[in-house]
Amino acid sequence: MLANAELAQDFNKLNQQYKELVTALLDVVNIPPVRLEVDATPEGHFRGFDGGKFYLIDSGSISARYRGRTVYFLEEGDMLLPDIAGVTHKDMAVFYGSEAGASLYSYPALEFMQRVFAEPTAIKLWTRLLITYAGMMLRLTAARTNEDSQATPGFEIYEPGEIIIRQGDRADYVFNLSTGVAEVLVDDVTVGRIGEGEIFGAMAALTHADRSATVKAKTSCAVVKVPKEQFTDLIKSNPATIHSLLIDMANSIVNLNEQLVGLRSSTRDRDFDI
Repeated sequence: MLANAELAQDFNKLNQQYKELVTALLDVVNIPPVRLEVDATPEGHFRGFDGGKFYLIDSGSISARYRGRTVYFLEEGDMLLPDIAGVTHKDMAVFYGSEAGASLYSYPALEFMQRVFAEPTAIKLWTRLLITYAGMMLRLTAARTNEDSQATPGFEIYEPGEIIIRQGDRADYVFNLSTGVAEVLVDDVTVGRIGEGEIFGAMAALTHADRSATVKAKTSCAVVKVPKEQFTDLIKSNPATIHSLLIDMANSIVNLNEQLVGLRSSTRDRDFDI
């Protein structure tokens, strides 16, 4: 994705991650695509694509226009998703076109999502893709907003030892660990860890509770952060996200149980030695 605005380097990192997730998701879903050639669109005459299909840009570029203004360009490796809002509200529709022509691959959206729902790996990739996409959109919004009301960038780097979430703080964001490893601590005791691709911080955000644990970078970590309101909307419009969350939460509970068993075992050993 290319932005029609000046953006920081972290947008490029998100963009690269987004394309990698698209490639991985298409490999898992494994639907034979249909090739579509898009002719050069005369300036000012942009058309919407079929809302019942997903598209992958194979070559060339596609520009996205909203209310007569170009907001970004999709390039090779980018996925074009249906514009749900524009289906029922034409004044909110995003229109697409190509100044020099482009080649796309199309996938039936219904069958695509059925295969996503049927495969846990695909659900996880789809959820990460949506969260990464949301982070990119936040960056675009920030670039077009006055400094006083600038949106949160949505992508941050944490060095080893830095705190990502602090126990007791208010839960304003949900996080996706893009790269690296983080550890989870409760009252300064390590109770688990978070690996690449895992979503964390959702429970407190969804229940409006304070953070129940501290999350600290164990290695250098790249994290996508999404405001809890936007994450709630994401869940409402994409039920697969809930399934992915449940998987991550279940894994967290298993890890916590293993940690507790280990702590109890260590305590018994110390008591016996005494």
